[in-house]
Amino acid sequence: MSSNDTITTAKLGTGGPEVGVQGLGCMGMSFAYGPTTDEAEARATLERALELGVTLFDTADIYAFGRNEEFIAPFVRAHRDRITLATKFAIVRREDDPSYQAIRNDRAYIRESVEGSLRRLGVDHIDLYYMHRRNPDVPMEESVGAMAELVAEGKVRHLGLSEVTGAELRAAQAVHPIAAVQQEWSLFSRDVEVSVVPAARELGVALVPYSPLGRGFLTGSFADAEKELSSDDWRRRQPRFTGDNAAANVALLEPVRAVAEAHGITLGQVALAWVQQRASVHGLTVVPIPGTRKRSRLDENTAATRIVLTEQELATLEPIASQVAGDRYPDMSFTAVGRE
Repeated sequence: MSSNDTITTAKLGTGGPEVGVQGLGCMGMSFAYGPTTDEAEARATLERALELGVTLFDTADIYAFGRNEEFIAPFVRAHRDRITLATKFAIVRREDDPSYQAIRNDRAYIRESVEGSLRRLGVDHIDLYYMHRRNPDVPMEESVGAMAELVAEGKVRHLGLSEVTGAELRAAQAVHPIAAVQQEWSLFSRDVEVSVVPAARELGVALVPYSPLGRGFLTGSFADAEKELSSDDWRRRQPRFTGDNAAANVALLEPVRAVAEAHGITLGQVALAWVQQRASVHGLTVVPIPGTRKRSRLDENTAATRIVLTEQELATLEPIASQVAGDRYPDMSFTAVGRE
């Protein structure tokens, strides 16, 4: 590896940690995207990420019901002083009842959740602790107040939110500094720009885009989830990736492909470069967390941090999100969109 392969850094929020300008989403290593057939390669990918300057590693207590935290735990412990560890609480599901889903933001649950994550990860503190989803029935002051207690106790270093509105971010910031907001942001998903991006810019909060590759669809790796992905792949249930919606959305990749060919790069690199450039477009810190289980794909993803799209290319890609067919979840109440 040459020094030119190492990515640059950025600071998560005012007073937040310095991290590589691209992080690694670890969810797919044991959850949602079909089986991990080569566990050794997935572990080698974690090590390679650190070599490339990726230091923000993202998981959650709900990913494979805690098993994703357990999967990355040996790696985290081996490199603890070099890693910014992010995990999340709030989503409640049951292995014996796939239809069950709840969101808990109450103080008792937060304290129970952090202890579970610390135990599974085998660490004494979490660097960035996110509220994974917002339950509007629980006052933000209670939720963030409880999270702030964890900071005071040394169990958590920095606080984050996920899938919130701009108003909710402001309310949280009034209780305790928020380092980062994790929200879906890609060429296909731009609702975050309505209120969260302006609020984050004003407050000095970083944006951590999840699914910046549109769950793989923007890479061109599949065109119809039901026909091409394994039966246990979560994307088979996502409205954008099946049937007529998928057929319509595949056509939207043509301008992405044209830009990729002009640069001699992949579709995924165009999509990631677009997200990385949101930092300069909107004037705030942006650290996307694409996920992968393969070193080759990781090398491709991090290389995208060094690709600059022209104004004309950005203009060509601008209309895509408004033309996407289908919602990004089967139940959009699971997101911040309905509360805007």
